[in-house]
Amino acid sequence: MSTRTLTLDDRLHNYLVEHSLRDTPEQQGLRELTHNHPLSVMQISPEQGQLMSFLVKLIGAKRIIEIGTFTGYSALCMAQALPSDGELICCDVSSEWTDIGRPFWQAAGIEQHIDLRIAPALQTLDSLLDAGQAGSFDLAFIDADKTNYTHYYERCLQLVKPGGLIMFDNTLWSGAVADPTINDEDTSALRALNSQLHQDARIDISILPIGDGLTLARKR
Repeated sequence: MSTRTLTLDDRLHNYLVEHSLRDTPEQQGLRELTHNHPLSVMQISPEQGQLMSFLVKLIGAKRIIEIGTFTGYSALCMAQALPSDGELICCDVSSEWTDIGRPFWQAAGIEQHIDLRIAPALQTLDSLLDAGQAGSFDLAFIDADKTNYTHYYERCLQLVKPGGLIMFDNTLWSGAVADPTINDEDTSALRALNSQLHQDARIDISILPIGDGLTLARKR
């Protein structure tokens, strides 16, 4: 019996992608376009996008909120998995970045399911809570400024219903969270979040070593 996760070298990673990934043309096109962006490192991996799409279908999500949309690849993956009456609220501060993804949302026929809100995410989350939408979301994906992750988490924990799922990106942070010599602001924030989630009795938790680390938290 193995006591640890299998290490993926390039050959095995390529095998995984070749035998698992089912890209839509829009997903492939947006991913390839974003690859040339100066901040392309902010885009999630295709296998992570497919997992998130799988989870949307698995839990039967109809209402999703995403914090940090960038060029819209993760939004595309999740929105394509929504039912015909599904809704995805996307929070971002850059129309320049999100405009890159809009043509692909349109081509995939899912733009009408995406409510893009260009504003500070905390402002959008608070407005949803003020509008009485606590407990009305099935899933939340947090992938924005790391120093605000705990603030996003507390809002999302109110917004998702019991049994709902909150996903956090970058929680392994290229391994920096496990290196005590690295203490920059982002790393320290993610390290604190990981400790908080581990001890939080309000959720069930699993950290997956996919992409840059994906934490799944199920609201009890």
